[in-house]
Amino acid sequence: MLNKEKLNEVFMLLNNRLELADAEPISIVICGGSALIFIDAVQRITRDVDILGIIEGKKIIDPDPMPSHLKEAASQIAADLGIDENWLNTAPKDILKYGLPKGCINRLREKKYGRMLTVYFVSRFDQIHFKVYASVDSGPGRHVEDLLALKPTEEEIEKAARWAMTHDTSENFKILLQDMLRKLKYERVAERI
Repeated sequence: MLNKEKLNEVFMLLNNRLELADAEPISIVICGGSALIFIDAVQRITRDVDILGIIEGKKIIDPDPMPSHLKEAASQIAADLGIDENWLNTAPKDILKYGLPKGCINRLREKKYGRMLTVYFVSRFDQIHFKVYASVDSGPGRHVEDLLALKPTEEEIEKAARWAMTHDTSENFKILLQDMLRKLKYERVAERI
């Protein structure tokens, strides 16, 4: 399991493995639990690191398939540390298909782990968007817990809800979203969307 200290350790190891492989430098964008832990938005552990995208120039591009040098380095670290083989994954890549919240790239928090690896962590504001979408999609559980831990304002939750509806435009999604908002005590937002 990964806490903030362990996340810093695995990213440093990842940089070192990339250097040993004489790979190209890479900049990855991280979201989910590991990003929430890193930006001190939640106090918990996680078992994986979700790559939302790869930075190329001034754009976030699809991380799938994961570059082979990055995948190989991550596999070696998993074996060395005895952590899950898929500790570094591209599970949230589909978020990019329908668009990120406006200005997301400008809110990323950057941390360099050496010459080869720069990690960008998704901001609290953008995590609220992702967690609203994931909470409706998967129901009660860690996504809702994370969302509540972020303590979104009414304005933030409304922006996140409107963004989530661009990712799933079905009437059923909207009904589930409104129901969730009511249960989380955002009744006025539920009525406005």
